[in-house]
Amino acid sequence: MIVTKNWLNEWIDLDGISAEELCKTFNAIGLEVDAHEAIRVADGVVVGFVEKCEKHPDADKLNVCQVNVGSEVRQIVCGASNVREGIHIALATVGAELPGGLKIKEAKLRGVESHGMICSSKEIGLPSMGEGIMILDESIGELVLGKNLNEYVAFNDDVIEIELTANRGDCLSIHGVARDLRAALSRPLREKNTKDEQDNRLGIGRILQLHHTETFSADLLFGAVDVKNLHVPFIISLRLAMIEETSATAVDALLAYATHSTGVILRAYPFEKFGDADSKGIITLQNDENGYAALYGKEKVSVIGVSQEKEAHFSANEGLAVIEASYIAPDLISKQMGEKKVPSCPHYYRTSRGSEPSIALGTAYVAELFEKYSDSQLYGGNIELTTTYEPRLISMVEEEFESFIGLKIDKTRITQIFKHLGLDIGKPKGSTFAISVPKFRHDIVNKQDIIEEIVRIVGIDNIPSKPLVFAEKNQMSDDLAEYKKTRLYRHRAAQSGFYESVHFVFNERAQVEKFGFVCTDEDKELLNPITATFDTLRPTLLVGLLNSASANVKVNQKKIALFETGMIFDSARRESKRIGFIVSGALESDKISNAGKPAVIDFAAFTKLIADVAGSFELVAHTPSHSLAHPYVCAKVLINGQEAGELFRLHPQVEEEFDLSQTFMCELSIDVLPYDLIEAQPYSKYQASYRDLSVLISKEVSYETIKTVIEKHVSPQIRRFYPVDRYVSESLGDQMSLTLRFVLQSDEKTLEEEDINAAMEWILGGLRDELGAGLR
Repeated sequence: MIVTKNWLNEWIDLDGISAEELCKTFNAIGLEVDAHEAIRVADGVVVGFVEKCEKHPDADKLNVCQVNVGSEVRQIVCGASNVREGIHIALATVGAELPGGLKIKEAKLRGVESHGMICSSKEIGLPSMGEGIMILDESIGELVLGKNLNEYVAFNDDVIEIELTANRGDCLSIHGVARDLRAALSRPLREKNTKDEQDNRLGIGRILQLHHTETFSADLLFGAVDVKNLHVPFIISLRLAMIEETSATAVDALLAYATHSTGVILRAYPFEKFGDADSKGIITLQNDENGYAALYGKEKVSVIGVSQEKEAHFSANEGLAVIEASYIAPDLISKQMGEKKVPSCPHYYRTSRGSEPSIALGTAYVAELFEKYSDSQLYGGNIELTTTYEPRLISMVEEEFESFIGLKIDKTRITQIFKHLGLDIGKPKGSTFAISVPKFRHDIVNKQDIIEEIVRIVGIDNIPSKPLVFAEKNQMSDDLAEYKKTRLYRHRAAQSGFYESVHFVFNERAQVEKFGFVCTDEDKELLNPITATFDTLRPTLLVGLLNSASANVKVNQKKIALFETGMIFDSARRESKRIGFIVSGALESDKISNAGKPAVIDFAAFTKLIADVAGSFELVAHTPSHSLAHPYVCAKVLINGQEAGELFRLHPQVEEEFDLSQTFMCELSIDVLPYDLIEAQPYSKYQASYRDLSVLISKEVSYETIKTVIEKHVSPQIRRFYPVDRYVSESLGDQMSLTLRFVLQSDEKTLEEEDINAAMEWILGGLRDELGAGLR
């Protein structure tokens, strides 16, 4: 973004502020100065008036001019194609020294004496303003013949280039930069008149209408002007050259100048694109073939905020023009461009970063230029289409400012900064501020953004440094505890013969859903998956382990024992940490002790392996919710009475699909696994006794039921019990023989036979009464 000090001064009072102070202020408030160039014209370059211009007698491309410099008329030989009688020019008089070391001397060109040089802009150190010499006018002030140009403000300027971040589209105009300076310098803006003077003007509604059938998220304002005798004043041409802006027509120049001044996106269309001289023009607003909001007349003329059709540019010097001012939210137009990119014009740069939403300011400003520098006829009123804007509200208490900044700032100072930045603030309720974010500051979304605004205006250098405070804190945070717990069980798994497997947190949705797992909801799914086979967040570790086991089989591994720890995600993308296991094929490696023929993994052996890692647990009957598990070899894992996961044999069909032999899998929640401080417990010094109890009981009765009945009838001497044998045969019919082993011990004495028999009889009685069991 390029600004000049004089141009800024038209929007905010900069009297008494040097260019160096201005640059320092820019840097302090986050508008980093990238370049600074002082525009100064040398002494001896004066205002002249060409009274007479004749062809050189001996040179076709030279002219002999009589130039009045107030005190005298000087003869100047000039080769510029645009020199003519009746114009004011910049004349370098004899003795003047121009940039580059050129010193003006008396000269004779093709036999004709020349007492000076009529200058172009580049020759006196100004930016290029096109071919030929400069033609001055009173837009720079009253033209006094013989007066040095460096006595005019326009020729004593400073061009400052500011490096803006992408979120500061509000500063892509002279008005926007001045608005930021208002807060930094505590000086008021010079208000611009945005009222439309209606006197003696034909209403725009007589010649133009706007049609639309849908609601669009865009603000539009249309005006009309019958362009006549428009010329671009020198001051505008000079400033456009300073900001490196070129324009094909005078109308384009005025619109470019107004856009850079106000920040409002302005365009001009020939009226013929919307209607004929004897009919009312109709502008139609609708979505185009790419889904963008677009304007149509007899054909498509533009995409709002993005582009303008080449044939729809107002390229004539005179005629009826339709002026459009527009605003569209930058996040909306950027998102559309990201979804479907279309050709754009230079205006898109401003639109995508946030143009000025006060579009009435832009139309009033450009209307004033047309009235001032032409004989154009403006039409009264505007055709307007605006959207309702609900300001974003951010509430903060006074203590939060000091907490964030590290400096207590007076409430009055905070309120003043907000006011100067254009942020509306309600009357503070106690210590609470309700800050309303204006439309032009779309980048302010949270408290941190509010604090950043305060800090950059107050100045980071004005916030006193404070020493760092080092205070020892408890290093055992929840995250560290979780990490240590996970590491403990990883080490246990490795010590138990498992190899760690690591996968992405993504799975292939089709494969996961095939096995009956529930994936992330569609509206919360990955927007940009890294590959087609990693298109969803994993709901389980089991599928990844299964794929790894299958890969190991393909390289002729006979014993596969893998584990993984990691996050899984439910349908709402809530995450939880799990540990998963898979064992397939041989229980151990080939060795002498098994004669090179190791046993195949079975349910009991797999359960023992999991117990080596997770500690003691219980298994209860379980119906799997997915198709990976064998429906008849599946159990729910309970740890301290809390459900921790499941343990099962892989379904034979899945084993066949993945070329696996007999395979077992388990997945446990790490949150449920014990990680408490281990406390020493007293133990009995007396001998333990073992008793087996064999009962006949219905085959339909589950072990869980039997266990529940026994737990209701155990005496304090019974420390634990577990099944050791189950026998069924045709001779037993619908019954089975179940052998249970009981461990009995007392803390007070060695148990006698009658104590043991009494305890066992009590259990047998409970099984007989409640389940109809009998002693075998």
